[in-house]
Amino acid sequence: MINVNCNLCGQDEWHVRFPSTMENEKLNVDAFRCTNPGYGHHAQIVECRHCGLVYANPQWSDKELMMAYTAVEDETYHQEREGRELTFSKHLQAMEKYTGKGDGRPLLDVGAYIGVFVETAVASGWNAIGVEPSSWAVAEAQKKGVEIYHGTQNAPQIQDRKFDVITLWDVIEHVADPMAEIEKAYRLLNPGGWLTMHTMDIDSLTAKLMGRRWPWLMDMHLYFFSQRTMAKMVEKAGFEVVWSGAQRRYLSLGYLATRIGGMSKLLGRAADSVVNGLGLGGTAVPVNFGDLFTIYARRPIGRLQPQKLDTNCTDEHR
Repeated sequence: MINVNCNLCGQDEWHVRFPSTMENEKLNVDAFRCTNPGYGHHAQIVECRHCGLVYANPQWSDKELMMAYTAVEDETYHQEREGRELTFSKHLQAMEKYTGKGDGRPLLDVGAYIGVFVETAVASGWNAIGVEPSSWAVAEAQKKGVEIYHGTQNAPQIQDRKFDVITLWDVIEHVADPMAEIEKAYRLLNPGGWLTMHTMDIDSLTAKLMGRRWPWLMDMHLYFFSQRTMAKMVEKAGFEVVWSGAQRRYLSLGYLATRIGGMSKLLGRAADSVVNGLGLGGTAVPVNFGDLFTIYARRPIGRLQPQKLDTNCTDEHR
Protein backbone atom coordinates (compact mmCIF):
# COMPACT_ATOMS: atom_id res chain seq x y z
CA MET A 1 0.00 0.00 0.00
CA ILE A 2 1.16 3.55 -0.66
CA ASN A 3 0.76 6.86 1.12
CA VAL A 4 -1.17 9.50 -0.82
CA ASN A 5 -1.70 13.24 -0.55
CA CYS A 6 -5.17 14.76 -0.29
CA ASN A 7 -6.92 14.36 -3.63
CA LEU A 8 -8.77 17.66 -3.24
CA CYS A 9 -6.16 20.20 -2.10
CA GLY A 10 -2.93 18.25 -2.58
CA GLN A 11 -1.73 18.70 0.99
CA ASP A 12 -0.18 15.98 3.16
CA GLU A 13 -1.31 17.07 6.61
CA TRP A 14 -3.98 14.96 8.22
CA HIS A 15 -5.20 13.38 11.41
CA VAL A 16 -6.45 9.82 11.85
CA ARG A 17 -10.24 9.60 11.78
CA PHE A 18 -10.48 5.81 12.05
CA PRO A 19 -7.50 3.49 12.74
CA SER A 20 -6.96 0.53 10.43
CA THR A 21 -8.83 -2.67 11.27
CA MET A 22 -6.88 -4.74 8.73
CA GLU A 23 -4.75 -7.66 9.91
CA ASN A 24 -2.49 -7.31 6.88
CA GLU A 25 -2.26 -5.20 3.73
CA LYS A 26 -2.88 -8.04 1.29
CA LEU A 27 -5.54 -7.12 -1.25
CA ASN A 28 -8.56 -9.45 -1.15
CA VAL A 29 -10.46 -9.45 -4.45
CA ASP A 30 -13.70 -10.60 -2.77
CA ALA A 31 -13.67 -7.40 -0.69
CA PHE A 32 -14.34 -5.46 -3.90
CA ARG A 33 -17.65 -7.12 -4.75
CA CYS A 34 -20.60 -4.70 -4.70
CA THR A 35 -22.42 -7.08 -2.36
CA ASN A 36 -19.47 -7.70 -0.04
CA PRO A 37 -20.72 -7.60 3.60
CA GLY A 38 -17.30 -6.75 5.06
CA TYR A 39 -18.45 -3.80 7.13
CA GLY A 40 -15.88 -2.40 9.54
CA HIS A 41 -12.87 -3.90 7.75
CA HIS A 42 -10.79 -1.08 6.30
CA ALA A 43 -7.41 0.61 5.99
CA GLN A 44 -6.50 3.64 8.09
CA ILE A 45 -8.90 6.49 7.33
CA VAL A 46 -7.68 10.07 7.72
CA GLU A 47 -9.06 13.60 7.41
CA CYS A 48 -7.17 16.38 5.64
CA ARG A 49 -6.38 19.25 8.02
CA HIS A 50 -6.68 21.79 5.20
CA CYS A 51 -9.87 20.99 3.29
CA GLY A 52 -11.58 18.26 5.33
CA LEU A 53 -11.54 15.48 2.72
CA VAL A 54 -11.70 12.04 4.36
CA TYR A 55 -9.82 9.20 2.67
CA ALA A 56 -8.00 5.91 3.17
CA ASN A 57 -4.28 6.44 3.68
CA PRO A 58 -2.29 4.39 2.86
CA GLN A 59 -4.22 2.76 0.02
CA TRP A 60 -3.59 0.33 -2.81
CA SER A 61 -2.12 1.58 -6.06
CA ASP A 62 -4.35 2.25 -9.06
CA LYS A 63 -2.77 -0.76 -10.83
CA GLU A 64 -3.65 -3.10 -7.95
CA LEU A 65 -7.17 -1.72 -7.74
CA MET A 66 -7.78 -2.19 -11.45
CA MET A 67 -6.52 -5.77 -11.23
CA ALA A 68 -8.99 -6.42 -8.39
CA TYR A 69 -11.97 -4.83 -10.14
CA THR A 70 -11.14 -6.62 -13.39
CA ALA A 71 -11.09 -9.98 -11.61
CA VAL A 72 -14.10 -9.52 -9.30
CA GLU A 73 -17.21 -11.68 -9.79
CA ASP A 74 -20.47 -11.12 -7.94
CA GLU A 75 -23.30 -13.59 -8.59
CA THR A 76 -25.15 -12.32 -5.49
CA TYR A 77 -25.74 -9.02 -7.31
CA HIS A 78 -28.44 -10.67 -9.43
CA GLN A 79 -30.52 -11.46 -6.34
CA GLU A 80 -31.24 -7.76 -5.76
CA ARG A 81 -32.00 -6.85 -9.37
CA GLU A 82 -35.62 -5.85 -8.70
CA GLY A 83 -34.60 -3.41 -5.97
CA ARG A 84 -31.83 -1.96 -8.14
CA GLU A 85 -34.19 -1.52 -11.10
CA LEU A 86 -36.63 0.36 -8.89
CA THR A 87 -33.84 2.47 -7.37
CA PHE A 88 -32.38 3.40 -10.75
CA SER A 89 -35.82 4.18 -12.14
CA LYS A 90 -36.46 6.62 -9.29
CA HIS A 91 -32.95 8.11 -9.60
CA LEU A 92 -33.45 8.58 -13.34
CA GLN A 93 -36.79 10.34 -12.84
CA ALA A 94 -35.19 12.68 -10.30
CA MET A 95 -32.22 13.35 -12.60
CA GLU A 96 -34.43 14.16 -15.58
CA LYS A 97 -35.97 17.07 -13.66
CA TYR A 98 -32.62 18.77 -14.25
CA THR A 99 -31.25 17.18 -17.42
CA GLY A 100 -34.53 16.88 -19.28
CA LYS A 101 -35.76 13.68 -20.94
CA GLY A 102 -33.54 11.40 -22.98
CA ASP A 103 -35.02 11.85 -26.45
CA GLY A 104 -32.13 9.92 -27.97
CA ARG A 105 -29.42 12.00 -26.31
CA PRO A 106 -26.10 10.30 -25.39
CA LEU A 107 -25.50 9.14 -21.82
CA LEU A 108 -22.48 7.33 -20.37
CA ASP A 109 -22.73 5.27 -17.18
CA VAL A 110 -19.30 4.83 -15.57
CA GLY A 111 -18.86 1.71 -13.45
CA ALA A 112 -21.99 0.24 -15.02
CA TYR A 113 -21.47 -3.25 -13.56
CA ILE A 114 -24.03 -5.59 -15.19
CA GLY A 115 -25.79 -2.69 -16.93
CA VAL A 116 -29.00 -2.25 -14.91
CA PHE A 117 -28.93 1.54 -15.07
CA VAL A 118 -28.01 1.53 -18.77
CA GLU A 119 -31.03 -0.68 -19.47
CA THR A 120 -33.23 1.64 -17.42
CA ALA A 121 -31.97 4.72 -19.25
CA VAL A 122 -32.39 3.12 -22.69
CA ALA A 123 -35.98 2.19 -21.82
CA SER A 124 -36.57 5.84 -20.92
CA GLY A 125 -35.33 7.11 -24.28
CA TRP A 126 -31.63 7.75 -23.70
CA ASN A 127 -28.90 6.62 -26.10
CA ALA A 128 -27.12 5.07 -23.12
CA ILE A 129 -23.91 3.05 -22.96
CA GLY A 130 -21.60 2.06 -20.11
CA VAL A 131 -18.01 1.26 -19.18
CA GLU A 132 -17.07 -1.26 -16.51
CA PRO A 133 -13.73 -2.79 -15.40
CA SER A 134 -15.10 -6.15 -14.18
CA SER A 135 -14.74 -8.72 -16.96
CA TRP A 136 -17.48 -10.84 -15.36
CA ALA A 137 -19.93 -7.93 -15.14
CA VAL A 138 -19.30 -6.85 -18.74
CA ALA A 139 -19.97 -10.41 -19.93
CA GLU A 140 -23.21 -10.52 -17.90
CA ALA A 141 -24.36 -7.24 -19.46
CA GLN A 142 -23.46 -8.26 -22.98
CA LYS A 143 -25.45 -11.50 -22.58
CA LYS A 144 -28.53 -9.27 -22.43
CA GLY A 145 -27.39 -7.12 -25.35
CA VAL A 146 -26.53 -4.10 -23.19
CA GLU A 147 -23.85 -1.86 -24.71
CA ILE A 148 -21.16 -2.01 -22.04
CA TYR A 149 -17.45 -1.69 -22.82
CA HIS A 150 -14.68 -3.17 -20.73
CA GLY A 151 -12.63 -0.52 -18.94
CA THR A 152 -13.01 2.96 -17.53
CA GLN A 153 -13.41 6.45 -18.96
CA ASN A 154 -10.12 5.72 -20.73
CA ALA A 155 -11.77 3.01 -22.84
CA PRO A 156 -10.87 3.60 -26.53
CA GLN A 157 -14.48 3.00 -27.64
CA ILE A 158 -15.64 6.28 -26.08
CA GLN A 159 -12.73 8.64 -26.73
CA ASP A 160 -14.20 10.07 -29.93
CA ARG A 161 -17.69 10.46 -28.44
CA LYS A 162 -19.35 13.25 -26.48
CA PHE A 163 -22.18 12.89 -23.98
CA ASP A 164 -24.96 15.03 -22.59
CA VAL A 165 -24.98 13.13 -19.29
CA ILE A 166 -22.36 11.09 -17.44
CA THR A 167 -23.38 9.13 -14.34
CA LEU A 168 -21.29 7.54 -11.60
CA TRP A 169 -23.57 5.62 -9.25
CA ASP A 170 -21.64 4.51 -6.15
CA VAL A 171 -18.35 4.67 -8.06
CA ILE A 172 -16.35 7.78 -7.14
CA GLU A 173 -15.53 6.45 -3.66
CA HIS A 174 -13.81 3.41 -5.18
CA VAL A 175 -11.27 5.06 -7.49
CA ALA A 176 -7.66 5.93 -6.67
CA ASP A 177 -7.90 9.44 -8.15
CA PRO A 178 -11.43 10.92 -7.95
CA MET A 179 -10.27 14.33 -9.18
CA ALA A 180 -8.89 12.78 -12.37
CA GLU A 181 -12.14 10.87 -12.97
CA ILE A 182 -14.21 14.04 -12.62
CA GLU A 183 -11.86 15.91 -14.99
CA LYS A 184 -12.20 13.07 -17.52
CA ALA A 185 -15.98 13.39 -17.30
CA TYR A 186 -15.66 17.13 -17.93
CA ARG A 187 -13.74 16.47 -21.15
CA LEU A 188 -16.20 13.82 -22.35
CA LEU A 189 -19.26 16.02 -21.76
CA ASN A 190 -20.73 18.45 -24.25
CA PRO A 191 -20.84 22.07 -23.01
CA GLY A 192 -23.99 22.29 -20.91
CA GLY A 193 -23.75 18.56 -20.16
CA TRP A 194 -24.49 17.03 -16.77
CA LEU A 195 -22.43 15.01 -14.31
CA THR A 196 -24.46 12.95 -11.83
CA MET A 197 -22.76 11.17 -8.93
CA HIS A 198 -24.08 9.20 -5.98
CA THR A 199 -21.93 8.35 -2.95
CA MET A 200 -21.83 8.15 0.86
CA ASP A 201 -21.97 11.24 3.11
CA ILE A 202 -19.32 11.11 5.87
CA ASP A 203 -20.82 14.25 7.45
CA SER A 204 -24.36 12.86 7.66
CA LEU A 205 -26.03 12.50 11.04
CA THR A 206 -26.08 8.72 10.62
CA ALA A 207 -22.33 8.59 9.99
CA LYS A 208 -21.62 10.82 12.98
CA LEU A 209 -23.86 8.84 15.33
CA MET A 210 -22.50 5.45 14.26
CA GLY A 211 -18.85 6.53 14.24
CA ARG A 212 -16.53 3.57 13.62
CA ARG A 213 -19.62 1.32 13.30
CA TRP A 214 -20.86 3.17 10.21
CA PRO A 215 -21.26 0.30 7.70
CA TRP A 216 -19.70 2.11 4.75
CA LEU A 217 -16.24 1.95 6.34
CA MET A 218 -14.98 -0.88 4.12
CA ASP A 219 -11.90 -2.05 2.22
CA MET A 220 -13.29 -1.08 -1.17
CA HIS A 221 -14.11 2.51 -0.20
CA LEU A 222 -11.10 4.81 -0.56
CA TYR A 223 -12.80 8.22 -0.30
CA PHE A 224 -15.51 9.40 2.04
CA PHE A 225 -17.00 12.64 0.74
CA SER A 226 -19.31 15.09 2.42
CA GLN A 227 -21.63 17.16 0.27
CA ARG A 228 -19.28 20.08 0.91
CA THR A 229 -16.04 18.36 -0.14
CA MET A 230 -17.75 16.83 -3.17
CA ALA A 231 -19.03 20.25 -4.25
CA LYS A 232 -15.51 21.68 -3.88
CA MET A 233 -14.06 18.92 -6.04
CA VAL A 234 -16.52 19.22 -8.93
CA GLU A 235 -16.22 23.02 -8.85
CA LYS A 236 -12.43 22.70 -8.97
CA ALA A 237 -12.87 20.59 -12.12
CA GLY A 238 -14.90 23.39 -13.73
CA PHE A 239 -18.48 22.26 -13.03
CA GLU A 240 -21.31 24.27 -11.55
CA VAL A 241 -23.18 22.48 -8.75
CA VAL A 242 -26.92 22.67 -9.35
CA TRP A 243 -28.25 20.42 -6.58
CA SER A 244 -26.97 18.06 -3.90
CA GLY A 245 -28.96 16.10 -1.35
CA ALA A 246 -29.83 12.75 0.22
CA GLN A 247 -31.81 10.30 -1.89
CA ARG A 248 -33.44 7.04 -0.93
CA ARG A 249 -32.96 3.71 -2.59
CA TYR A 250 -34.96 0.49 -2.68
CA LEU A 251 -33.88 -2.85 -1.21
CA SER A 252 -35.69 -6.14 -0.91
CA LEU A 253 -36.33 -7.13 2.68
CA GLY A 254 -34.38 -10.34 2.11
CA TYR A 255 -31.32 -8.45 0.89
CA LEU A 256 -31.68 -5.93 3.71
CA ALA A 257 -31.56 -8.80 6.18
CA THR A 258 -28.23 -9.95 4.71
CA ARG A 259 -26.86 -6.40 5.05
CA ILE A 260 -27.88 -6.34 8.70
CA GLY A 261 -26.11 -9.66 9.10
CA GLY A 262 -22.92 -8.04 7.87
CA MET A 263 -23.03 -5.72 10.88
CA SER A 264 -24.40 -8.16 13.45
CA LYS A 265 -24.76 -11.90 12.89
CA LEU A 266 -27.32 -12.17 15.69
CA LEU A 267 -29.53 -9.38 14.35
CA GLY A 268 -29.05 -10.68 10.83
CA ARG A 269 -30.32 -14.14 11.74
CA ALA A 270 -33.30 -12.63 13.53
CA ALA A 271 -34.14 -10.37 10.59
CA ASP A 272 -33.74 -13.21 8.11
CA SER A 273 -36.00 -15.45 10.20
CA VAL A 274 -38.76 -12.84 10.40
CA VAL A 275 -38.58 -11.75 6.76
CA ASN A 276 -38.48 -15.22 5.27
CA GLY A 277 -40.94 -16.57 7.82
CA LEU A 278 -43.49 -14.05 6.58
CA GLY A 279 -42.59 -14.67 2.93
CA LEU A 280 -41.49 -11.06 2.44
CA GLY A 281 -37.96 -11.68 1.18
CA GLY A 282 -38.70 -10.29 -2.28
CA THR A 283 -40.62 -7.22 -1.14
CA ALA A 284 -38.80 -3.99 -2.07
CA VAL A 285 -38.98 -1.14 0.45
CA PRO A 286 -37.61 2.44 0.38
CA VAL A 287 -34.54 2.98 2.56
CA ASN A 288 -33.08 6.38 3.44
CA PHE A 289 -30.79 6.90 6.42
CA GLY A 290 -29.62 10.24 5.03
CA ASP A 291 -26.05 9.00 4.54
CA LEU A 292 -26.16 8.56 0.76
CA PHE A 293 -26.42 11.59 -1.49
CA THR A 294 -26.63 12.54 -5.15
CA ILE A 295 -25.05 15.59 -6.76
CA TYR A 296 -26.02 17.14 -10.09
CA ALA A 297 -23.33 19.34 -11.64
CA ARG A 298 -23.28 21.00 -15.05
CA ARG A 299 -20.43 21.78 -17.40
CA PRO A 300 -20.86 25.49 -18.22
CA ILE A 301 -21.59 26.39 -21.82
CA GLY A 302 -19.35 29.43 -21.97
CA ARG A 303 -16.36 28.34 -19.87
CA LEU A 304 -14.31 25.56 -21.37
CA GLN A 305 -11.36 25.51 -18.95
CA PRO A 306 -11.67 24.30 -15.35
CA GLN A 307 -11.33 26.94 -12.64
CA LYS A 308 -8.69 26.09 -10.04
CA LEU A 309 -9.67 26.02 -6.37
CA ASP A 310 -7.58 27.84 -3.75
CA THR A 311 -5.58 24.98 -2.26
CA ASN A 312 -5.01 26.92 0.97
CA CYS A 313 -8.65 26.68 1.98
CA THR A 314 -9.55 25.72 5.55
CA ASP A 315 -12.83 24.79 7.16
CA GLU A 316 -14.55 24.52 10.48
CA HIS A 317 -13.64 20.82 10.88
CA ARG A 318 -9.92 21.48 11.06
